[in-house]
Amino acid sequence: MNAIYKKYILDFKRPSGTSRGVLTQKETWFLIIEHQGKKGIGECGLLKGLSVDDLPNYEDKLAWVCSNINKGLAILYKALTAYPSIQFGLEQAFLSLNSEKPFELFPSDFTRINQPISINGLIWMGDEVFMHEQIQQKLANGFRCIKMKIGAIDFEKEIDILRSIRKRYSKDEIELRVDANGAFSTKEALCKLKILVDYDIHSIEQPIKPGVIETMQFLCAESPVPIALDEELIGVCDFEEKKHVLKTIQPQYIILKPSLVGGYRGSHDWIDLAEKYHIKWWVTSALESNVGLNAIAQWTFTLNNPLPQGLGTGTLYTNNLESPLKVAQGKLYYDSKTTWKTNLIKELCT
Repeated sequence: MNAIYKKYILDFKRPSGTSRGVLTQKETWFLIIEHQGKKGIGECGLLKGLSVDDLPNYEDKLAWVCSNINKGLAILYKALTAYPSIQFGLEQAFLSLNSEKPFELFPSDFTRINQPISINGLIWMGDEVFMHEQIQQKLANGFRCIKMKIGAIDFEKEIDILRSIRKRYSKDEIELRVDANGAFSTKEALCKLKILVDYDIHSIEQPIKPGVIETMQFLCAESPVPIALDEELIGVCDFEEKKHVLKTIQPQYIILKPSLVGGYRGSHDWIDLAEKYHIKWWVTSALESNVGLNAIAQWTFTLNNPLPQGLGTGTLYTNNLESPLKVAQGKLYYDSKTTWKTNLIKELCT
C-alpha cells in the first residue's frame, strides 16, 4: 500500500467575512491511497486559525502518515489525536479505497435516487447591501432556513437586517439561525441575546469564545435564544472530557464539523453523548472542497437527522472540484446522472 498527499488552494469567488476576519483563500490537503491498482481519496480540511491542528508541523505529519500507511486506519487514527482533520482524511481515504466507486462512500438513497438533504443558506458578513443581496438570493433559491454570520459589523445594523427579514417573513416561513463565532464579550452576551429574541431566532452558534465553561453554562441556562456549541467542541478529544463539557454546559444544540472534531468517529462520540443528555445536533461542513463536502454529506444522510444541515458551501470557490453535488430549492442533491471526473484522482496526484 502506498500513499501521497497533495496541497490544494481554494479561491473564494469573493472575500467572505467572519468575526475572525475576511477569507480570500482556503488551504486544503488531499490524501490519496493506492493498493493493487486501486486508489482512494480523502480530504484533510485544515481551517487556518480555527483547526486545533493548525500547527507548523502539519505537512510533516502528513508525510509521516504516508510513510506509515501500512499500519492501517485503526492504528494511525489513534496516533493522530492532535490532528483531527488528518484523522478525517484517513477515514475518507480508506472508505474510498474499499468502495466500488471511489466517491461513493456511503451508498444510500442520497447517492442512488437523488433523495436530498435539507440545508441552511449561509449569509456571509459584509456591509448591509451585500448581506441583503445574499438574503434575497437565498430566498429566491428556495431556502427556508437561513444562517447569518453576525459579530463583525455594528450590532445595531445586524439587528436592522434581522428586523427587515422578520417584517417580511414570519418564523413559520423562514427559520433564522445566527452564528457569532464567539464575537460577543462575556459581559454583553446576555444583553444581546435578550435583544435577539425579538426576532424569533431559532438558535445562535457560539455567542462567546470557547473555554469559558462556567459563563457558557450560565448563558445556556438563562438565554431566551437557544444556544448551539460549535468552537467549544474543537480540541476536546478525550471522551470523558467531551462528557464533562456537555453535562456541565447543557446547551440546547451542538454542531458537528467532522474535519474539526476527528471525523466520523469523533462526531459519533459527540452525537452519542448529546442524545444521552437530550441535546439536539446537526452537521456542518467547514469550507472543504467538494471532495470533503461529499464525504460529509453522504454520511450525514445516513444519520436521518430532520433538521436543516449546514452543507451548502460547495459553490463558494472559483476552482472547486466538479462533482455531482447540486443545491436546489434549499436542498443538497447528489445528481446520480452526473459523474465525477474519472481522472480527478490522477490529476490530484500530479
